[in-house]
Amino acid sequence: MSVPSPVQIKEANAHLAAVHRRVSELERRLAAAENTVREQAESLIRKDEQLRAATQEITEAKDREIAFLHEKLCSSEETIQKFQCVIKEKEGLILQLRHRSQILSNICKSRPLLDSMLSYMAEAERLGSVAGGGDTVRSMPVADELAHSNCSSNRLVNHKDFSLSEDDNDEQDLDETVFGTTV
Repeated sequence: MSVPSPVQIKEANAHLAAVHRRVSELERRLAAAENTVREQAESLIRKDEQLRAATQEITEAKDREIAFLHEKLCSSEETIQKFQCVIKEKEGLILQLRHRSQILSNICKSRPLLDSMLSYMAEAERLGSVAGGGDTVRSMPVADELAHSNCSSNRLVNHKDFSLSEDDNDEQDLDETVFGTTV
């Protein structure tokens, strides 16, 4: 092997110095890059912890809200059940009242006839019975009314021929007093 010339040594030294500078610069850049990567990793770790905490808070808030809504739903269902029971009771009451209203309406439709009959009964009470014959004397308006109605005159003489309900029979047995009108 031959010995290198001083120019070759000089060039080799310059080349080595350039390589050394390049290596130093690359090491410095590598250290800076490592610092940046370390800082970014630490930042990512912090952000990850923050996101986990935020996610945990959101999950807990969601669970609390679900529990609250579940309680509210159960309460609403209980209220609905109560209202449905009240509605059923009210519907039954409405049916009863509708039936009673219809009965009252029928009574009101029959009132003129009842008033007329009561006034004739009051007039018959005032007249009393005629001594002697056993026949009841009737005034002309009563006879006219009987002629217009489908009642026979014999039916008014004997009040036991009228059909009475069980309540009417009980009341008649208990109280045999004379009936007056209140108009």
